Amino acid sequence: MTVIGTVGLPGSGKSEAAEVAREMGVPVVTMGDVIRAECRDRGLDPATHHGEIAQALREENGPAAVAERSLPLIEAELEDNETVIVDGIRSDVEVDAFEDAFGDAFLLVRVEAPFEMRANRLELRGRDAGEEEGGESLAERDERELSFGMDEAMERADLALENDGSLDAFHEEIRDLLDQP
Repeated sequence: MTVIGTVGLPGSGKSEAAEVAREMGVPVVTMGDVIRAECRDRGLDPATHHGEIAQALREENGPAAVAERSLPLIEAELEDNETVIVDGIRSDVEVDAFEDAFGDAFLLVRVEAPFEMRANRLELRGRDAGEEEGGESLAERDERELSFGMDEAMERADLALENDGSLDAFHEEIRDLLDQP
């Protein structure tokens, strides 16, 4: 059993890593889906209230709230799969929750890319890096993500992948990671 968590700033390539995993038949639990579901439960549009609800969940239920809500989803996938990807870890507290749940079977991977490259990627995805979800700029979103403790989580990564080359090269790195026993 292996649980691979990804951590990285917006546009770094976490979603690309998740897509490669899906193509390889590796299930992906996306922590952002927990937040989007909570937005819908509260009658809010996830596209405009994602950051607000992410903060609210953590304030209402503690800093590990999103990770704790993800655990049953991960455990369900592990019933039929040897490896599961957890996409979108945001804090060291979330890392603690996954390490507590999975011990040595948890591997944290930091995905990195330069700011300008991340901004260009977000623009290509139809998100203006100058004004992202809810009117936030990429720099403001980076600041919000880091305020959750993402910088501490990134420092704790077992492995760092620098996603500053071609998409094909990054995909190959992810395939290599997932092919390891």
